[in-house]
Amino acid sequence: MSVQSTIEQKIQDALKPEFLEVINESHMHNVPPGSESHFKVIIVSPDFAPLGRVQRHQAVNGILADELAGPVHALSMETHTAPEWEQRGGQRLQSPQCHGGSKADQ
Repeated sequence: MSVQSTIEQKIQDALKPEFLEVINESHMHNVPPGSESHFKVIIVSPDFAPLGRVQRHQAVNGILADELAGPVHALSMETHTAPEWEQRGGQRLQSPQCHGGSKADQ
């Protein structure tokens, strides 16, 4: 199973999100083609209602602890309740370009 599929399945199982998007952003970084090391997740779940942003991110980090300890180098996340997502008009934030340079620059 791919890292992306594993992330999707673990979040689905744990949070039963109303909306989930898992985006492999590895191609935006200095990694080999086909890498699965940099991800962005957009999660809309009622489980987030009583939680602040930090607690939401901690919950997702806990769900994906094995992946973060292994193949995933970076994880960006947007965590919303359904009303928050509706208020945003279902628009996700754009990820910035990597500023790490390439290995050739070192």
